[in-house]
Amino acid sequence: MATVTKTDKEITVEEKLKALYELQKVDSEIDQIKILRGDLPLEVQDMEDEIVGLSTRLENFENEIAELTTAIKGKKVEIEEAKIKIERYKEQQNNVRNNREYDNLSKEIEFQTLEIELSEKRIREFTANLENKKIEKDSTFNQLSERKLDLEQKKGELDEIVSETKQEEEKLREHAKKIEAKIEARLVSAFRRIRKNARNGLAVVSVQRDACGGCFNKIPAQRQLDIRSRKKIIVCEYCGRILVDPEIGGEQNPEVK
Repeated sequence: MATVTKTDKEITVEEKLKALYELQKVDSEIDQIKILRGDLPLEVQDMEDEIVGLSTRLENFENEIAELTTAIKGKKVEIEEAKIKIERYKEQQNNVRNNREYDNLSKEIEFQTLEIELSEKRIREFTANLENKKIEKDSTFNQLSERKLDLEQKKGELDEIVSETKQEEEKLREHAKKIEAKIEARLVSAFRRIRKNARNGLAVVSVQRDACGGCFNKIPAQRQLDIRSRKKIIVCEYCGRILVDPEIGGEQNPEVK
């Protein structure tokens, strides 16, 4: 028959409660580190997203400027070709044999003249649009440069805070893993779920002045006796937090804010 080791043995409810209480303290310390970092991680992410957007906009402006420049060159080529045709038609008019041929050539000259005017109009429109795009491109480029400087500064602030707290956070996370290993996965999952839904991140609270240390609702005397007996896991019927007696960890529960 296999020998049951200490790690295989089911720990008592009291030991589970103490472990959960200790896990809550460790997680609360990690929360304080995150609070110290404040909104910097989100600000950095927002800036990075904005820079991606500005970079895309700048690239679009560059493509539009290139397209407009090509279009202007194309219209200039069309004007030169129309002028060549007009000169050719005028020369042909000098050698026509009848009025019908002359009139046909005159119509061609008139058509090419209109084509030149239309091309010149398009060139003016394209040029005005091109100048606007260049202004917008310069403005976007300057904005992008400023945001990159801001991002560099914010990253520096965040990196400084992270470097100061990284080692401490890693130790706390390792400690939390060791505590979790003592408790069955089902209970740890419940703890995490309660903590996620709790406004202040407290999943385990002590009874304070006959009330829940999380939501401050009154706890009946008999239920308080059950909590002090440490024979089963008891949760607050109002907020769902796990309840422990104040003495279980040898100190008061983390202060509720």
